[in-house]
Amino acid sequence: MRGAQGSFIYRNLANATSIFGVLPLVVLFLDDGYRYVIPLIIFNNFMDDLDGFLAAKLNIRSRFGADLDNVCDAVAHVALALAVGAHFGSLLIAASAIAAGSILVRIVTRLNPKTTGGTGSPTNELMRHMLFVLLLAGQFDFNPEYILIAVFLLHSVSMLVPYPIRHPIIDRANSAVTLGLVNAALVAAWLVPIVTPVVTAAFLTAYLYSFIVGLGGWRRTQGAISLP
Repeated sequence: MRGAQGSFIYRNLANATSIFGVLPLVVLFLDDGYRYVIPLIIFNNFMDDLDGFLAAKLNIRSRFGADLDNVCDAVAHVALALAVGAHFGSLLIAASAIAAGSILVRIVTRLNPKTTGGTGSPTNELMRHMLFVLLLAGQFDFNPEYILIAVFLLHSVSMLVPYPIRHPIIDRANSAVTLGLVNAALVAAWLVPIVTPVVTAAFLTAYLYSFIVGLGGWRRTQGAISLP
């Protein structure tokens, strides 16, 4: 009996991590819940990385686990995007709603086992860029609304493009050390203002580079297919 229970717990460590990454977001519904949005983004990013790492390293990957991870991502990232949009209101709430729609479309597409995965940018990429804009706005005392609108709309497109956007930093985070460094960079951007612009530039440059290179590769592929 104990062996069976231990096996069940072992097989579901990654699934439990996925769920635990979402549960704290309930504080967003408190009257002053928005004040926690930055640590919640960082916490959710860490747990999202951790569940994938555990599934791979413990050899407990499953279709159910992958679907659960996608659903948890959808719940968390839609909630965070809409919380930011609702906080600022005006045009930003509309832009955040568009981004939330793109998140849902991307996640639902990935739930279809017949669909080829690996296209578009990850939804947590939007979360990181949203985090950086909020951190820089607090550091340099500017209104982030229009920058956030641009971020939401750009990611609404990049999440749904028909080609893979391989992040040169995140996609190499396949070890505990690398994952730790990536998440440490997010924490440092939050707690050490002097490094915030540097971390932001590194992640944003990598994202734009992957977006453009992916587009170029996809166009070349499409051109080759169209040739007789």
